[in-house]
Amino acid sequence: MSRRSIPMTSKRKPYNTYTREFKIEAVRLMDESGRSASELAMELGVRRNQLYKWKEQLSTKGGEAFPNKRGRPVKEQQSELTTLKQENNQLREEVDILKKAAAYFARELK
Repeated sequence: MSRRSIPMTSKRKPYNTYTREFKIEAVRLMDESGRSASELAMELGVRRNQLYKWKEQLSTKGGEAFPNKRGRPVKEQQSELTTLKQENNQLREEVDILKKAAAYFARELK
């Protein structure tokens, strides 16, 4: 009896991630194009059942569907957030100073 060796390598496809915009556009095309879900899935390079999952998520969660689940924000977003926080703190200080000045001048007028 001879044995055949079976290679143990996996032929799994790499995990693909799609942007929120891509998913929304895919669902829109599924609804409005008149093409079958199978045809559209083949064209977009996704599985047909994935299109149906995206459609269900969009209909149940609306604008909150497809959040960015990645851990850290992109550097550009992080730097913008830091800049906005600094600007916010500066504006709060300015408001406090203006409130104190207004209270001071209101006392002077009395």
